Amino acid sequence: MIKEQRISQIKQYIESRQSVALDELVSVFQVSKNTIRRDVQELVDSGEFTKIYGGVKAKEPKTLESFQTRKVRNQSAKTAIGLAAARFVEDGDIIFVDSGTTTLEMFEGICEKEITIVTNNLAFITRALPFDRLTVIVIGGMLERKTNALGSPQNVELLKTYNITKAFMASTGISISNGVTNSSSLETELKRMVIERSQHRFLLIDQLKINRYGLTTYCKLSDIDCIITDADLPEEYIQYARQYQIQIIKGE
Repeated sequence: MIKEQRISQIKQYIESRQSVALDELVSVFQVSKNTIRRDVQELVDSGEFTKIYGGVKAKEPKTLESFQTRKVRNQSAKTAIGLAAARFVEDGDIIFVDSGTTTLEMFEGICEKEITIVTNNLAFITRALPFDRLTVIVIGGMLERKTNALGSPQNVELLKTYNITKAFMASTGISISNGVTNSSSLETELKRMVIERSQHRFLLIDQLKINRYGLTTYCKLSDIDCIITDADLPEEYIQYARQYQIQIIKGE
């Protein structure tokens, strides 16, 4: 096994267990302790892991930043991703638009289409008001200020009445081991139900979300039909996508 593949697998192994002893890594990956120490040091240097006595652990997921802070970060990439996603929307579609700053960038590409939008994204709802060809169904609930969205487990049952053709989902971060994650517990059950009720599932993520994770997992990466991103994915993700027949689109 080449070094890059080994380190990637070690990373996934630690993430799945949160903390691991060096001796365990030596046993699992069948390499010397010195090799494991060097590999672990590279992971620690990446900023995602920290050393503990006799081992290594994944850092706690970051709390979600404010909507406005996230909206301006990596803006050109989010715009490219959003417009690429919008090209999959056709007249007559019933789509779900997730909360988040990247899904918001779909708006310019779909605002003149005749579609039904199911959403809890407050910014998207506000922007849709002047466009009478857009039928908007609002999923209500408690206001989550950090995502500028509405979310509540009580509203999950409402989604069971809708047949969603295409869902456009956001994420705090993804990894092969942890799946598709988010940092708002208010929205987790809603996202899970959307994945269950949708015919086609699109995940919109910029490269900053790769190999990151949030507080909760709302679906496995294999539940996604298409990943729309702004950069080439790591090789292990390309192999995973091939295995599970996930389409990868690069927004440009």
